[in-house]
Amino acid sequence: MTDIFGGNSRSVDGYDLGNTLRHPNKISLLLSVLVVLVSALPAIAQEATPVGVDTVIAEPLNQTVPVIGRLIASKAGVVASRAAGPIAEMKARVGDRVEKGDIIAVLVKDVIHWKHQLSKAEAERAEAALKTAEAVRDLRAQELKRLNRLKESAAFSQARLEDKNQELVRAISAVAETKAGLAQVYANLKLAEINLYNVDIRAPYAGVISKRHTDVGAYVAIGSPVINMIDDKHLEIEASVPSSRIDGMTPGTVISFRLESGHSQLQADLPATVRAVVPEEDAQTRTQMTRFIPNFNLVKNPLAANQSVILKIPAGGTRDVVSVHKDAVLNRKGNNIVYIVEDGVANIRPVTLGEAVGTRFVVLGGLAVGDLVVVRGNERLRPGQKVSH
Repeated sequence: MTDIFGGNSRSVDGYDLGNTLRHPNKISLLLSVLVVLVSALPAIAQEATPVGVDTVIAEPLNQTVPVIGRLIASKAGVVASRAAGPIAEMKARVGDRVEKGDIIAVLVKDVIHWKHQLSKAEAERAEAALKTAEAVRDLRAQELKRLNRLKESAAFSQARLEDKNQELVRAISAVAETKAGLAQVYANLKLAEINLYNVDIRAPYAGVISKRHTDVGAYVAIGSPVINMIDDKHLEIEASVPSSRIDGMTPGTVISFRLESGHSQLQADLPATVRAVVPEEDAQTRTQMTRFIPNFNLVKNPLAANQSVILKIPAGGTRDVVSVHKDAVLNRKGNNIVYIVEDGVANIRPVTLGEAVGTRFVVLGGLAVGDLVVVRGNERLRPGQKVSH
């Protein structure tokens, strides 16, 4: 079949176009449908696209520089013997964790034990001597009192009264001397008790045994090293801070740091507080030693003395900057742009960016505080497209 234009008739979706063109009523109907479809296109195009938005803000910026530090145990060093004698038993090995007061070594205590018993016996003897001296004093005082009552009697003797006075004075002095001797004996007894207590060498604080200096059978004198300990539960950070940055290291200042570790848990920023700055500068490195008190509440992994950390030291004073969320920035042909929402329409705005501040970029140009930018759904937007949020 040929159409009115001399060609073959064509059919679309079951309709014979040639047949349709030969009937005016059908042509009118087709045109009406086309007009309805064309009139509906603007309404479809004007439907708003849902997007996520964020506001451009002004916030304080505190620039930092990295400084390498290390963890320092607040308590660490040699535990020495407080008594003299051969080692009878070593109760702690390298790597053992001990609590304060735990016995880590024991000396042979026979000699010290019997010296303590001797001191106890001497104390008992001195106590008995004091009772005897007090009894003699009381007796002389009683005799003197009787003589004083006989002053009006014919049997009274002045010479005997004077002798009793002297005897009482001597008895009182003997009591004082005996008391002084008893105090001396008590002191020797206390020293013997201390020596007996020190036969058991105890941990002065909680920590981990890091080294043993002696073993069973070896003789140790007072002050001889026995073991080394590290208190790994109370650690500080020590760092050599450049002198040009010391002005920001006032005690109480809070900074952030990161542990150098393969554990992802330890790579998050943690807070630390400046405790002290040592007022002495290293002439070669132009740095000053600074101590920080870290907060390890979020760290569950074991820590070690001398472990490296990276501190973020303030590089200067705080300044206010304009920032935009990182998700709002798109890179098109090497240029940074954002979609800014104005009156419900998204339009392209080129921006100049500075450094990153967390999840945001510093804005050097192109945006102002309060501007509304698209942060979600901006990849599929077109300039001038209506949006809702």
